[in-house]
Amino acid sequence: MWLARPWAVAVVGVYVVLWLIFDRESFNWHAVATVATLTMALFIQRSEHRDTQAIHAKLDELLRANGEAKDELAKLDEKEPEQIEAFRTKH
Repeated sequence: MWLARPWAVAVVGVYVVLWLIFDRESFNWHAVATVATLTMALFIQRSEHRDTQAIHAKLDELLRANGEAKDELAKLDEKEPEQIEAFRTKH
């Protein structure tokens, strides 16, 4: 999830600066639209990552609070999607 990190926006900024330094003539409206799209994608990715992390934190707390919860549930998010689906259908 490197796109959800704050420094990803800085990387895009460095990319734009290098683009302007080395090929200023090709930086037209299409380039601006490309950079804007990439920046929006980074912000959307960060927002989704934040929401997912919040949900995981809440679920972890519920699992800790419920003494009857299975230990395997706490590490379920480390498994592949197919393994999670198999777990859900089994239980």
